[in-house]
Amino acid sequence: MGEVQCLRKAGGTVRYDGIVIGGGAAGLYAAARAAELGQRVLLLEKNDRLGKKLLITGKGRCNVTNNCAAQQVLQNIPRNGRFLFSAMENHPPRDVMQFFENMGCQLKTERGDRVFPVSDKSQSILDALKAACKNHAVTVRTATVREILTSEDGVTGVRTDAQTIDCAWVILATGGLSYPTTGSTGDGYAMAEALGHSIVPCEGSLVPLETEGTDCQDMQGLSLRNVAVKLVNEKGKVIYKDFGELLFTHFGVSGPTVLSASAHLKGSCSLHIDLKPALDEGKLNDRILRDLDIYRNRAMENALTDLLPRSMIPVVLRRLGIDPALQANSLKKQQRQELVALLKNFTVEIKGKRPVAEAIITSGGVKVSQINPKTMESKLVPGLFFAGEIIDCDAYTGGFNLQIAWATAYAAAQGTEGRIKTIIDK
Repeated sequence: MGEVQCLRKAGGTVRYDGIVIGGGAAGLYAAARAAELGQRVLLLEKNDRLGKKLLITGKGRCNVTNNCAAQQVLQNIPRNGRFLFSAMENHPPRDVMQFFENMGCQLKTERGDRVFPVSDKSQSILDALKAACKNHAVTVRTATVREILTSEDGVTGVRTDAQTIDCAWVILATGGLSYPTTGSTGDGYAMAEALGHSIVPCEGSLVPLETEGTDCQDMQGLSLRNVAVKLVNEKGKVIYKDFGELLFTHFGVSGPTVLSASAHLKGSCSLHIDLKPALDEGKLNDRILRDLDIYRNRAMENALTDLLPRSMIPVVLRRLGIDPALQANSLKKQQRQELVALLKNFTVEIKGKRPVAEAIITSGGVKVSQINPKTMESKLVPGLFFAGEIIDCDAYTGGFNLQIAWATAYAAAQGTEGRIKTIIDK
């Protein structure tokens, strides 16, 4: 500590060892972890409140991580997962869970190994992070950073709207472009780019999809459970498949299966939905035959109510060219076979993603080849570290994206010690 105390003195005045830019999940975690090492840390956040985006994650419940091994987390990261190998192995979900438990935030594991606070409130996670920062004397200020200052030896400080602040290192944790009302407006990308870093073009990931035609819109509000989905590209190759929930909306489709599928969307694609994955075509045909027999004297629009949600029936009949008023006992064998085929492969053409502002997470960001995977330090600017969504890494739903934030923030915090030692040695 004596050497670090000396480092803080510039012309007789005390300065900060390092500055964390961004008071979201990654920024708060990085600040607390760096301060835990005995460093004097300043956290700068442009919003008047910390953790604005964190508070709305998981529909306000905060899916804080996934209770699985590091390797399983990496399997749920479709892009640049290999880059995160070291960070994830050094700080897996069990370590993150232990951190929050130690801070008095009790956790629980739900379906799919998703981890939530027992309170079911994101505020509990934010309170734990703020308490950790307070316990380790992190200074928190409201300020907008305009520039990261450097010399030939690396980071020397930052310039805000109001002042210039000296420091030995900076952790850039400003988030991505999703949910800009929470402050994620891409400021960090500009700062990184100004220092020579390449930014992989950003787009929404874990984002709803827009569809062609009006079928989905006609079923707006309908939520389906236990359906199987496949995302198929224009060459007929299945590029993603999943099982779970899906929601029809006024613009197309959403829900957990669709959000994860969006991470793979490139070019023209179609979404294939198996509405009855528990039944093969033969068993589904038998099921339909029974229903048609039971409701043989009813119109088709009423004969399928045991098989399909009511709002879906008009869409299905329209696709098959079947008159809704046709009596069930008049349905031809070929029409029944076509019905079976449609229920096993209800296809919608994807027009594109919703805007990045509506995405849960941003795909793109600072190019990983320019970042040291063990420390999250820039390979171009000594003393500059990255954490969280600003890095070009994103994952599926299930707590994996926040786990990326915690793991990269921890790696960056640990990495700052090396920066301090380098300066002292000089």
